[in-house]
Amino acid sequence: MTPSALPRLPNDVARRLFLDKHGLASAPKGSGKGDDLFAVIDEIGFVQLDSINTVARAHHMILAARRPAYKEKNLRLLMERDRHLFEHWTHDASVIPTEFFRHWRLRFARDKENLITRWRNWHNNGFEGKIDAILKQISDHGPVTSATVGEDEKRNSGGWWNWHPSKAALEFLWRSGEVSVAGRKNFQKIYDLTERVIPSHHLGHDHDADETVDWAARSALERLGFATSGEIAAFWDLITPDEAKTWCRAALAAGTIMEAEVACVDGTARKVFMFPETLDTLDDLPAPPTRVRILSPFDPALRDRKRAERLFGFSYRIEIFVPEAKRQYGYYVFPVLEGDRLIGRIDMKSLRGEDRLHVRAYWPEQGVRTSKGRLAKLQAELERMARFSGCSKVTFEADWLQAA
Repeated sequence: MTPSALPRLPNDVARRLFLDKHGLASAPKGSGKGDDLFAVIDEIGFVQLDSINTVARAHHMILAARRPAYKEKNLRLLMERDRHLFEHWTHDASVIPTEFFRHWRLRFARDKENLITRWRNWHNNGFEGKIDAILKQISDHGPVTSATVGEDEKRNSGGWWNWHPSKAALEFLWRSGEVSVAGRKNFQKIYDLTERVIPSHHLGHDHDADETVDWAARSALERLGFATSGEIAAFWDLITPDEAKTWCRAALAAGTIMEAEVACVDGTARKVFMFPETLDTLDDLPAPPTRVRILSPFDPALRDRKRAERLFGFSYRIEIFVPEAKRQYGYYVFPVLEGDRLIGRIDMKSLRGEDRLHVRAYWPEQGVRTSKGRLAKLQAELERMARFSGCSKVTFEADWLQAA
């Protein structure tokens, strides 16, 4: 068999590049507010929002992992006061730099076309007939929540498929760009007209579909370091897999990207695309700090579970919806990073009423020794997490340290 002529990134180099692109290769320091915080979000692209508050909500944990000085109010100020961020959909609800808003117009247009048919079938509640009334309500009386529209409509306790008509209409207006999230209160979205939320200098710029496809593919590859066309498409979830494939073919032919191979942790190779100039940075990549960091399950470094497993040998899934008796680990278990290795996972919860962060169990990965030094670093991180979640101490189950 003829050896591949493609450049090959050893697994350890690929890990360092991956972590560097995801803001986890440098020492976690900085003010965690204002311009410094915005630079973190811009570097990783977006921050996924999630409501689960076992220790802290996912978006806050993502930012605190990179900036331990971060305070929860700092994200709200960037979004609600400064309007440097807006909330919309990537692969899930996320906060995104507002300068990218113009490219989301492609998503608005596509969602407007697709959701009408899909939601008409799924909701079957006449939500389309409520759209004009909701727009008039917001225009005349100001911001609304899903609780303050359609107040005469029957509420259901079920999931999103049981939305009352006005809530479905409100979400449709958000997904199609006519209203925007002005802020949140108790994690409930507050909506206003887009022209009242997004600064005017971001509203006057339109891009055609080809320009947005080029921006989405290029900016995704910049933030991933290396990727397949499918991973490029999935990063923002803004363009289709076919559009990403077409972009990669054209960029490869033009010489603006190149093919390479990345060594997976099991020794296999995966063909990827990367910018040629990325190769020139590999010798200067920082070695990630050896401190222990506890990550959110929704951290950008773990969003693509298969990619993380190939690079780190770390298999992870959320077990929220798995019946308790069938869970391998726990309801909401946090990955643990040390240097360039994912060394384990930990089940913990902030019991704020008791002023303690309680650790139920820690499972080291196979082959990871639980040395005194490593446990001391884990203890230091747990103490940081306790303070971040508003607790003053850490407590442990008697049998919290599990076998590898």
